Amino acid sequence: MLDLRNVLFVATVLLSTAVGHVASAQTRNSGIDPDGFDKAVRAQDDLFLHVNGRWLQRTEIPADKSNYGSFNKLIDEAQLNIRAIIEEVAKNPNDENGRKVGNLFNSYMNEELAEQLGLKPLQSEIGKIHAIANKEQLLKRFGYSEIIGVGSPIGFFVDQDDKDSTRYLANVIQSGTTLPDRDYYLKDDARYIKVRDALKGYIETLFRLSNQRNGAEAAEAILKLETKLAEVQWDRTQLRDAEKRYNKYEVKKLAELTPKLAWSIYFQSVDAADVKEINIATPSYFQGLEKILDETPLETWKWYLHFRLIDSYASVLTKEMAFEHFKLHGKELGGIPEQQPRWKRAVDTVAGGGSNRMGVLGEAVGQLYVAKHFKPQARERMDQLVGNLLKAFEQSVHELSWMTDATKKQALVKLSKITPKIGYPTKWRDYSKLEIKADDLVGNMLRSAGFEHQRMLDKLGKPVDRAEWHMTPQTVNAYYNPGLNEIVFPAAILQPPFFDAEADDAVNYGGIGAVIGHEISHAFDDQGSKYNGDGNLKNWWTEADQAAFEKLTSRLVTQYEGYEALPAKKVNGKLTLGENIADLSGMAIAFKAYRISLGGKDGPNSMGSRPANGSSSAGAKSGDASTVMRNS
Repeated sequence: MLDLRNVLFVATVLLSTAVGHVASAQTRNSGIDPDGFDKAVRAQDDLFLHVNGRWLQRTEIPADKSNYGSFNKLIDEAQLNIRAIIEEVAKNPNDENGRKVGNLFNSYMNEELAEQLGLKPLQSEIGKIHAIANKEQLLKRFGYSEIIGVGSPIGFFVDQDDKDSTRYLANVIQSGTTLPDRDYYLKDDARYIKVRDALKGYIETLFRLSNQRNGAEAAEAILKLETKLAEVQWDRTQLRDAEKRYNKYEVKKLAELTPKLAWSIYFQSVDAADVKEINIATPSYFQGLEKILDETPLETWKWYLHFRLIDSYASVLTKEMAFEHFKLHGKELGGIPEQQPRWKRAVDTVAGGGSNRMGVLGEAVGQLYVAKHFKPQARERMDQLVGNLLKAFEQSVHELSWMTDATKKQALVKLSKITPKIGYPTKWRDYSKLEIKADDLVGNMLRSAGFEHQRMLDKLGKPVDRAEWHMTPQTVNAYYNPGLNEIVFPAAILQPPFFDAEADDAVNYGGIGAVIGHEISHAFDDQGSKYNGDGNLKNWWTEADQAAFEKLTSRLVTQYEGYEALPAKKVNGKLTLGENIADLSGMAIAFKAYRISLGGKDGPNSMGSRPANGSSSAGAKSGDASTVMRNS
């Protein structure tokens, strides 16, 4: 996946290489608007500020965002386009999917009904939690929580088998903490202490709003419990290691790992009783969890499950609960001053966005979005760009001085097997079994969680679906999937400033070309390089080449750990290594691909090929290279 904050900076770099060459007779518009350039800063002194200086000075971050740049601007535009599509289909649904889209949106926008209902839609689930009488029932509730979209200490999912990419495998992984990383519980920096205090206050508030006594006592107990879970969890750097995460067990032998954990009860509770083998992604965590389960009083677990349920659904309950949820998750943790308006939250829920990446009906909306906003010629131009990026990468592999021919051969095999997916899926998701009601928002969300859980379970025992997408067409991003060895570019990112069919090649290679290069590079970063061309976690490196690669990447880790991202906050070079490799490689490969596209000829004087009226084409503007961020 891509962090798009600075990728359009590359477009300007590529254009700068074209300045001074003779313009061709049929040059495209540059797609660059120098309105935000700071001419007081010379390009050769500081190209970044030269390109972005004025834009940075005059741009304010919207109150419902923690940062702002071209990436966010496109997301805003996509939200407006999606809202128009949803509101139109809500008025005039032309099929069952359209009716469901309209009903879900209307149920979210009916704030008056949400206030009237309060906690009633969850009362049945709350009652079940407080009726838990023993640890066996507790374990069953952990599994059931997964089905209804509420995190528990045991995270369950189905994905490709990392060592057999033709089949699916059930997995369990550490889970169950409210805060985004174990450091929030274990470190005593002022920032982390402040967040923990906010979490305690949030728990107390949710207990009060859900008519529960002992809120302060429960908050203290829940924080201590989540801290114990954090103590046995793996850190983010460990979790990046694909080899360490692969620990396949026969279910009948799990007692060897955790003798007291009744796995058969858990698997029954997630409707996976027939599972014969399982990948235990974080084995030491489950050994620690076994002890925590034994030592923690049942009442504490019930308080914990009550809180996790309300927290998971607070954003679709009353206005007050939704705001309290935002105060912790959006303001305190995300640095966002103001809650998004309700219509934006509704659009994200229906179509995808924020933490709900695929949305409840993301591909149903995606079909409508593509029909209205994606031009077929964009796919054709993208095919050319991807082709040249792959050629450039192939050249670069041949030119590597530190890699032996044996490893180069395998790298080129993997490169040749990369599958590009552009715009939208060839096969859309089937939502026919998902019930959506216009007057039951919480019920819609509960049923959606169950629908997705069943869709996931249905994969077991079937061949891997290579047509499946893990982003919607309306998502402004891109990704590389190592299990399928594929690079994926949704329709919404294929527009200015990242891509413009009418703009100069330098703009497109510097924009979407750098994105393409970034995603290809993930196939060969510190983790992607562990997978072969068929998507299997299998070593294809010689021992000497692996050592040389690790020596080079360790230097990159050291380099990035010297950077101060915020005052007194250094970059975690090990954690960001994959993205750093992809950013740097993507830029270099994009430039090489641009040179390939010229066919040995000089590039046009791109900055001089302005439209006759002096205005910019609908392309990149200054500011596309930059992102303004809050210091939260």
